[in-house]
Amino acid sequence: MSGPLDGLRIIELAGLGPAPFAGMMLADAGADIVRIDRFERATYPPHSEAHVDLMNRGRRSVAVDLKNPGGVGLVLRLVEVADGLMEGFRPGVAERLGLGPDVCLARNPRLVFGRMTGWGQDGPLAQAAGHDIDYIALSGALEPIGRAGQAPLPPLNLVGDFGGGGMLLAFGMVAAILSARQTGAGQVVDAAMVDGAASLMTMTTTLRAAGMWDGPRGTNLLDTGAHFYEVYETSDGGFIGVGAIEPQFYAELIRLLGLEGEDLPPQMDRDAWPGMKERFARIFAGRTRADWEAVFDGTDACATPVLSPAEAPEHPHNRFRQTFTEVAGVVQPAPAPRFLGTPGAIRRPPPNPGQHAEEALGDWGLSDGEIGALRTSGAIR
Repeated sequence: MSGPLDGLRIIELAGLGPAPFAGMMLADAGADIVRIDRFERATYPPHSEAHVDLMNRGRRSVAVDLKNPGGVGLVLRLVEVADGLMEGFRPGVAERLGLGPDVCLARNPRLVFGRMTGWGQDGPLAQAAGHDIDYIALSGALEPIGRAGQAPLPPLNLVGDFGGGGMLLAFGMVAAILSARQTGAGQVVDAAMVDGAASLMTMTTTLRAAGMWDGPRGTNLLDTGAHFYEVYETSDGGFIGVGAIEPQFYAELIRLLGLEGEDLPPQMDRDAWPGMKERFARIFAGRTRADWEAVFDGTDACATPVLSPAEAPEHPHNRFRQTFTEVAGVVQPAPAPRFLGTPGAIRRPPPNPGQHAEEALGDWGLSDGEIGALRTSGAIR
């Protein structure tokens, strides 16, 4: 056992994407999480190899039939000794299963009940279907992303699902559990991806309010409008990411590009940005990515190679930091952030549904006889 959340007990009602990502973060930080998987997904005996979904790592799985009263009763029994419960259903689904927050908090008034949705628990769109792209579109986060004269560019599903969703749910769970330990009162955490994506836009909103972000998409400081905050192609088809915003870093970039001493326009002359961008593009296109990486190595020009997900684990800095790790034969991101006094860890590979019924339920206080009765009744598989 390790991590600053060692000793915390959380129930995770299995879902997809953002809620499991929150569970991964909490498990990496030491929380003991029992994942309640769907009964029909379990196999017997469980598969011996690790499950493919890396976001489920670090947990133990119990396959429970939530249509069986015994299965619902089991979850409520676990609720009595849990610090938190997380679910990612549409609003009202947990209630229809008999596992809504009112029922759970009646069993354990100190419980933190985390709810992960796209639109939130209420509002005109609460029951509407959606995905990351929809949530960031409505929050104002998608429209500014992209190049001038082109359509907005979805940034994978990082902003809504994981930044504005899973990370915000994990933060909310820890904050509410701290509150419950101080006050004795649990509560509901309503984590909506549309809210989280809007929160991530706070700096951009600040720049807009200050008059520093007033142009169309792709013409501003951080959206590829500026020639010193852009991605440039190299002669071998690679790319270099440039982010030399501060004057001293920009001066270093200019020097290393061979432009020092030339009569250049001021860095913040926005009318000159398109022309300077074309000039930078021609310079970068004259050498390979490896050549430029060597040029910028050890400097403050804020220019780095754009690595693929396959290349990133092999970069010397990432190797030194152990930013990536290997578990069950799969290279994957290591736990983050780092806790120097109570290091987090990936305690086990992703479980197969139902893989840890006896072990997990025994650790959470059920006897062998009770576990056997649940299996006989069909409540667990």
